[in-house]
Amino acid sequence: MPRDTLTADRIIRAAIELLDDEGLDGLNMRSLAKRLGSAATAVYWHIKTKDDLVRLAGDAIWHEVELPDLDATDWRTAATAHAGGMHAMLTRHPWLVQAFGSHLLHGPGQARNNDLSLAIYEKAGFASADADRAAATVFTFVLGSALGPAAQVSLNRRLSKNGADAEQQMADAMTSATETAMQFPRLRERLDTTAAMEYTAAPDSTFEFGLRSLLDGFEARLGDDGARRRK
Repeated sequence: MPRDTLTADRIIRAAIELLDDEGLDGLNMRSLAKRLGSAATAVYWHIKTKDDLVRLAGDAIWHEVELPDLDATDWRTAATAHAGGMHAMLTRHPWLVQAFGSHLLHGPGQARNNDLSLAIYEKAGFASADADRAAATVFTFVLGSALGPAAQVSLNRRLSKNGADAEQQMADAMTSATETAMQFPRLRERLDTTAAMEYTAAPDSTFEFGLRSLLDGFEARLGDDGARRRK
């Protein structure tokens, strides 16, 4: 495709690449146009505002999440696969986590995932209102679990601005944090662990542990509800 031939899809793909590289703060029409080898006015012809661009780019990456076949698997396997797919997508594109707090995000990509989430928990046996709650609970957990890696990317980018030494700033912060943690017994016990060496890291397998715990709770609730109905 010639460099001067723009389409909305091509602009969105380039915007995703720019957002992955530079984050929300690095996205502007001039930088995007330069990446596309075009003029900013040509970009505006297809997509009118930066907010529209973030919304469209955000919705496009939802299509990266593979939707499990509910006819071919049980609800818990589907729930685990879907939550893991969402978490992986949010980790690949940490700017989307931040965009939830600053942009109005919607579109068919996000909607198809929301619809699949509801179908999973309806298949599990939840009534409509509780399926809504279960889907929202899992999504909130997935989003929160992706916040740490997203924050790390954003922090590193900010600390590195203007040629600053991000690693040294992080080391200084860790020294100060360690001095503070030494005052508290449980933190003091953990200071020699791998997780303690990462400023925003969670222990290994935290996401998997949390998701299993949520789904265990759902199964227990469904069992209790079934037992009450049989009485």
